Amino acid sequence: MKSARLSLIALSLVAASAGAQGRLIPRPCPQPVPPPCREGRCPDVVPIRPCIAQNAIVRTSSQVRVVMVNRVLRYEVDETFMNTGGGLGEADYLFPLPAGSAFEDLKLSINGELVSGETMNANEARRIYEDIVRRHRDPALVEWMGAGLLRARIFPINPGEEKRVVVRFQSIAQREGDALRIDYVRGTEPARPPVAMPVIRDPQPATGEDLEIANSFNLTYDNSRDYGAPYSPTHRLRVLERRGQRVVTASGDGREVTILLPLTRASTAAVSVLTHRPDSDPGFALITITPPASNSRTTPRDVTFVLDVSGSMRGEKLEQAKAAGHALLSTLSRNDRFRVIDFSTDVNSFRDDFVAATPENVREARRYLDGLRAEGSTNISGALEEALRAGTHDERLSLVVFLTDGEPTVGERDPDAIAAIASRRRGDARVFTVGVSADVNSALIERLAVEGRGTAHFVRTGENVERPVSLLASRLTNPLLTNVRVTVDGVRLTQVLPAAPLDIFAGQDLVLLARYEGDGDATVRIEGQSATGRVSWNTRAQFGRRVTANAFVPRLWASQRIGWLAAEKRRRGGNTEMDAEIKSLGEKYGIPTEFSSYLVVEPGMQTRLASRTRQDAAAAGNAVALPASAPAPSVREQSFELSRQAAAQRDAKSIAAVDSMSATTGMRQVGVRQFVQQGKVWTDQRYVPTQKTVQVKAFSPLYFELIKQLPELREALALGDEVLVSGKDVAIQVGATGLEQMSPVQLSVLIRAWQ
Repeated sequence: MKSARLSLIALSLVAASAGAQGRLIPRPCPQPVPPPCREGRCPDVVPIRPCIAQNAIVRTSSQVRVVMVNRVLRYEVDETFMNTGGGLGEADYLFPLPAGSAFEDLKLSINGELVSGETMNANEARRIYEDIVRRHRDPALVEWMGAGLLRARIFPINPGEEKRVVVRFQSIAQREGDALRIDYVRGTEPARPPVAMPVIRDPQPATGEDLEIANSFNLTYDNSRDYGAPYSPTHRLRVLERRGQRVVTASGDGREVTILLPLTRASTAAVSVLTHRPDSDPGFALITITPPASNSRTTPRDVTFVLDVSGSMRGEKLEQAKAAGHALLSTLSRNDRFRVIDFSTDVNSFRDDFVAATPENVREARRYLDGLRAEGSTNISGALEEALRAGTHDERLSLVVFLTDGEPTVGERDPDAIAAIASRRRGDARVFTVGVSADVNSALIERLAVEGRGTAHFVRTGENVERPVSLLASRLTNPLLTNVRVTVDGVRLTQVLPAAPLDIFAGQDLVLLARYEGDGDATVRIEGQSATGRVSWNTRAQFGRRVTANAFVPRLWASQRIGWLAAEKRRRGGNTEMDAEIKSLGEKYGIPTEFSSYLVVEPGMQTRLASRTRQDAAAAGNAVALPASAPAPSVREQSFELSRQAAAQRDAKSIAAVDSMSATTGMRQVGVRQFVQQGKVWTDQRYVPTQKTVQVKAFSPLYFELIKQLPELREALALGDEVLVSGKDVAIQVGATGLEQMSPVQLSVLIRAWQ
């Protein structure tokens, strides 16, 4: 077996809230030791071992598997690293442990055999850790400061060879209200799957799918009625059921993985509250409401599917729209009623009124859908009048799904007049709209949904129409509670998103985002109408006075706030204050807006909004290289993309959804702070030139002391060697020059001014 030497460090310091992805730190080339002289003769040549370049060791996969049994979380982090250089090398493997975790073991695969490590005392561990940070000048390591740390020394790594490291530890899933919370923090750099080359000196960029596989996170637990549907405010989740267990896979680029697993109750909702309040300003709250586990009676539905069959829908679009109608019909239960309305120049329907969703009626409706043909003009006003003609009933939930790909060309053509018709006739119906291609009147489609307490969906040319309707249909099944209102006694909620009244469907969480004033223990009250009458659920929750955790909550709130403001601006016309708020929120939280975003319109065409020049974007540190030959988008294309973007922002329930909308470069989001790269310096967007600034030399004793006393600096300083971070009354700039030490009194004054 090749030689191997391992050492393991466990730091008994205040640990981070979740384990982080491990990292390999290449060791410097060892100095050759000459062989001893024997009998007065010394060798003429000292053998020199080839040395690996520091950037030649790359992570090729990081697979995190978490198994929960009786609230005990068993983490297994399985990572591989490859030497892509041409020389021999060795490295230190570092892995920070979460608070309250019980370390099991760290093992290294040497020729397929897993070898265990050993431990060292905390004082020596801290000294070695700081030495590694100073020696490698690697800001990415800073965020681990103060966390429990494992270290293994790996030698040798041959060119083209992979090393596998497995870390196992346990922790207890913490309660977050009526939910269990599972966390994991990835490293600053993702795994890069290798390409098919024995030695890779310059690995090619991996595709999104490759990166997702290489950076997998899976949670497995028993499929029990005690748990509701998992929800993540940070990642997209896919849930599979396998042999009596649920396997939850998280996907997205976010470093922090957070999953909430509701502990369901038999007759009342499970509620969890996540708060973030770093200062004295109003805090941010994310409230998730999981319906009861019991098989309560659901409210029957009146479902209306309105389908555009004008000539522009001819071909694949119509076939996909028909498939979408089939998907909607498949969600109907025997207690539901339905209608199918098709329109072009004239308006037609499957039946004159609602019919019960019997198997026979559903089969007939499917045949009706299959027989539709595309021809004629687009009578949107006539279709809406017919869809809303029947009115609504107190004991039933009325849902209208309206799909079109064009402008109104016959009947009433004025969008404001059409919206007024819908408003007069809508009653308590929820209106969900689907706009297909940039030819649609996107502002009207958006307005109908927003005023109709539904959601708007926009499908580009070439995209599948069936998918958004199918997803929408699956979300709107089995309503448990309608006209829901959420109030909190003990603190004051403001700017609640989405605005009430709302609906809760079986198997789905209702997610609310809000600002809050006040703090302490409070009562969350959920009231609404069920199939059996009025319902009220109460639960207790804590709203913190100062909470630095859950930094993703403000970004989620800001995304939805921007989406609603953008829709309101198009509906009523903008003003200076509204524009300023949209712009400020977008810049502060790294969310694309009409003032900051670059859009991808029809496939193959990249552009920016007409209201931003290239010079404006470059000055904001937000420039993107665009093809010189790219055609300018039309006003209609811009409107379509803005409406599509705003709709996605209003519906964003995770940071992964927010990040998927952003296409900016030269910008980074760290917690609630947005940084722009200005030259070599990552600059906090909150910084103003008039602010007092203290310069600190990177990796100096003062640098490490500030990190200890201001933990919120860690992730910001991990951006690079030169970072400017704005505090309350003072900014701290870290770079190649600056102060290296301060007296205790000076340091105390700086800390108070920064906080």
